[in-house]
Amino acid sequence: MLRSMTGFGHCEYTENDITFTVEIKTVNHRYTDIFLRIPKQISSFEDRVRSIITSRIQRGKIDVYINYDNKSSQSLQVLLDEKLAKAYCDALKRIADSLGLRDDISVSSLVRFPDILKVEKQDNDEYIGQVLDKAINQAIDVLLEMRAKEGEKLKDSLLANLSVIEEFTEKIRQKAPLVVKEYKEKLESRLSELIDIQRVDPARIAAEVALFADKCNIDEELVRLSSHIAQMRDMLNQGSPVGKKADFLIQEMNREVNTIGSKAGDLEITKNVVELKSEIEKLREQIQNIE
Repeated sequence: MLRSMTGFGHCEYTENDITFTVEIKTVNHRYTDIFLRIPKQISSFEDRVRSIITSRIQRGKIDVYINYDNKSSQSLQVLLDEKLAKAYCDALKRIADSLGLRDDISVSSLVRFPDILKVEKQDNDEYIGQVLDKAINQAIDVLLEMRAKEGEKLKDSLLANLSVIEEFTEKIRQKAPLVVKEYKEKLESRLSELIDIQRVDPARIAAEVALFADKCNIDEELVRLSSHIAQMRDMLNQGSPVGKKADFLIQEMNREVNTIGSKAGDLEITKNVVELKSEIEKLREQIQNIE
């Protein structure tokens, strides 16, 4: 299936109180260019995210935004600073001894002092990575669906362009054999106006016509142009990724058309060449949005 490079995918995925929100936007670009915005606490997954994206998206400027929220109780751990607790306890005993106070130290009163107990998140990186993988892939699924719908519309337009290009190519193919015949008739007519054509050696006229025919022969260019058109149609029907190959084929099509225009020596063919170049340019502009 042919895919456009323009698309948007969004996913909010939650598993065991771990939530990822992922947004992916893609636009035209000659290569694969990824801009990733990811929270610091999961920045270690950046290469993992990039690997998933490049395995499923071959071309385009890709903006990825990830939000992360972990409310899982399994990720919380209470840490006791035993040395600090003992220091507090010893200090309280010294105060009691020094002032002759009753020693009523209890655990509940001791833990009220700062930094004795700390609550920290202990994330299970591998599990979090697996949840992130699911969120990224679901967002990409939505993105690719949108790109595929847009791609099918572009495909219809591109195939229509190719059909028009074939029509102009066929007009040139039909006209090409007549160019030499018309040149011979014009040459003989011109000579008859200037001199007695019966005194001109027919072999000289034939040689002049043969030389002209060789200079304006465009059979090879027409064959190659038709081959490029057929290859382009096959690629579009096969589906993405075809963008880079299509760019190359369009360059080759332009090359053949330019050669035809320089060799043809006929006004009607020149007009068709102008139309061909216009249609190929339309094709090139559309191809820029194909993956």
